[in-house]
Amino acid sequence: MVDQGRNNHTEVSDFILVGFEVSRELHLLLFLIFLLVYVMILLGNIGMMAIITTDPRLNTPMYFFLGNLSFVDLFYSSVIAPKAMSNFWSESKSISFAGCVAQVFLFALFIVTEGFLLAAMAYDRFIAICNPLLYSVEMSARLCTQLVAGSYFFGCVSSVLQTSATFNLSFCASRAIDHFYCDSRPLQRLSCSDPFVHKMVSFTLSTIIILPTIIVIIVSYMYIVSTVLKIRSTEGRKKAFSTCSSHLGVVSVLYGAVFFMYLTPDRFPELSKVASLCYSLVTPMLNPLIYSLRNKDVKEALKKLLEKKNGIL
Repeated sequence: MVDQGRNNHTEVSDFILVGFEVSRELHLLLFLIFLLVYVMILLGNIGMMAIITTDPRLNTPMYFFLGNLSFVDLFYSSVIAPKAMSNFWSESKSISFAGCVAQVFLFALFIVTEGFLLAAMAYDRFIAICNPLLYSVEMSARLCTQLVAGSYFFGCVSSVLQTSATFNLSFCASRAIDHFYCDSRPLQRLSCSDPFVHKMVSFTLSTIIILPTIIVIIVSYMYIVSTVLKIRSTEGRKKAFSTCSSHLGVVSVLYGAVFFMYLTPDRFPELSKVASLCYSLVTPMLNPLIYSLRNKDVKEALKKLLEKKNGIL
């Protein structure tokens, strides 16, 4: 039985990405929507990184984390969008086995890294509001670098384990993945082997790696809310809350979409695809907009950068 499973596993040379089950007339519309969203992702996140690296006023821990968040958003959306767009024009809609492995690995790497970065940003806001006098000491350049490096490290560990568990399954039932990119959940449905190990790895990773980031965010905001409510002036409370509103908005969009996708029953695959679309493409598009529209420092830095470019022209 083991040898048969291995043979079935090695026979799979490619998969078919079913994508969205819509009429061919809508493919052009979906392609244009994906293209527009992806262009906005590129412009927004590259622009955000350019602003942060060129303006000395943004040389702070919060913007250091935000720059890395833009980098992660840019790359994990780039893992998904180009292949999804090309499949709107492809008859076969195929992706090679190696390409599928790469998609699962890179997407898991960047999405888990983003979760840790958001937790680090929540901790940064906690120190800034609850211990402002110690902020420069607590959030040192060394600690910030360690938090970012740790985010990528745990993202890599999680991705290696998740990808290994997924592709140790035997795929002998079908090659058609009911999704617009390679993801471990629809891949598991194609497997004819026992999914117990895969499910245990996913559960363990969620418990050991994902859950702590959520706890850090929740606990940080509990302390933040408690501290802000003790501020007597309305203006002071408003200013304190405004420093975290952008981060809270990003967290809500990302985790809301992720929870919705994984809580959606398997009998509603189209709903799962919509939720995946939200956190794989919509969230990376919204993040720069949320931070630029609700952040005075970013708006001033953007204005300064545009004026400098106009002066050169």
